[in-house]
Amino acid sequence: MTKRENTLAIFTLVEHKTKNDLFYGYGPYVREMNLWVSNFDKVIVVAPFSKFNNVNPIDLAYTHSNMSLVCMPSFNVKSILSIVQLVFSLPLILIKMVSVMRKSHHLHFRCPSNIAAIAAMLQVFFPNKTKTVKYAGNWDPKSKQPLGYRFQKWLLSNTFLTKTIKILVYGEWNNQSKYVVPFYTATFSESEVTPFIKRDYSSKLKFVFLGALVEGKRPLLAIKIIEALIKKGLSSEFHMFGDGRLLNELRNYVKEKGLENFIILYGNKNMEIVKKHLQDAHFTILPSKSEGWPKALAEGMFFGTIPISTDVSCVSFMLDDGNRGIMIEPNLDKAADVIYNVAQKEDSYLISMARKAQEWSHQFTLERLEQDIKEIIKE
Repeated sequence: MTKRENTLAIFTLVEHKTKNDLFYGYGPYVREMNLWVSNFDKVIVVAPFSKFNNVNPIDLAYTHSNMSLVCMPSFNVKSILSIVQLVFSLPLILIKMVSVMRKSHHLHFRCPSNIAAIAAMLQVFFPNKTKTVKYAGNWDPKSKQPLGYRFQKWLLSNTFLTKTIKILVYGEWNNQSKYVVPFYTATFSESEVTPFIKRDYSSKLKFVFLGALVEGKRPLLAIKIIEALIKKGLSSEFHMFGDGRLLNELRNYVKEKGLENFIILYGNKNMEIVKKHLQDAHFTILPSKSEGWPKALAEGMFFGTIPISTDVSCVSFMLDDGNRGIMIEPNLDKAADVIYNVAQKEDSYLISMARKAQEWSHQFTLERLEQDIKEIIKE
């Protein structure tokens, strides 16, 4: 497709930073956005700007040469004070967003988020602008979600209020708006596809956790599961990658329980370091409360690790109802028993599961994602 002579506007909650005249953001987000922005001559990002401006190892830079940032305040509506602050900030937020929408040709919303929620309301007044939504959360209509999330899903799916839009969601769901398009994401390129390597499941087992260390990902539950497996006599080691408000609490727990020789918390590391661990890990574990497309599982599967996850969002589809991964309940004893029992099976059973996981994940590469994005924009 010939690159469009127009402007892309991105509305996102991802905090942005600058360094050496480049814009940086959370690595997994920027990696995908670089595929979107390559189709446009000019890009305007409407997002919060970090007051500390410290670029972390997990952050990546945009590759587009003609970008600008329209700064938004970080806000929430979880307290009276935050609501009052938003009321005073709202006029300027609206003016900035409307200005960006007027001079842009394509509007792209990263949902669910507070910033995208406001932008979703304003886009109603721009029916002729083409629009895309990347809904990174759980689209499952049966799941319990906050009111703000449900409002964004309703408004963007409404064929009367919203026009010329495609909503890209993880998984396939029945009885959806004509705007809803099943989608996925990717982390690795075709050049990173490697042959399947058999692991030895009879020796020490290596588990990996990738993700933000926040309540929603249940990292403490993951640690307790590994602790329980060790107590059951399963020789195990656990490598945790990610940062978040629970990091110190998790480190303290590991120290108090004397698990330092078995569980290592690295914080944020770049993808090359993470890849080295995935290439010889046996399992990737993610007992989340909610997910959209759990990249942590797909990334591990790409290198032949067996995914372990709670049944949220499209996980059952990814794991083929347990044929290419282990489904667990968010219950410590039950989860530990399920994993322990599977780990006791013959190596041939586990090797087959790992092989299925890798073969499935290899179909989702950056090259395919790039082509699919071009098709979405072109239509």
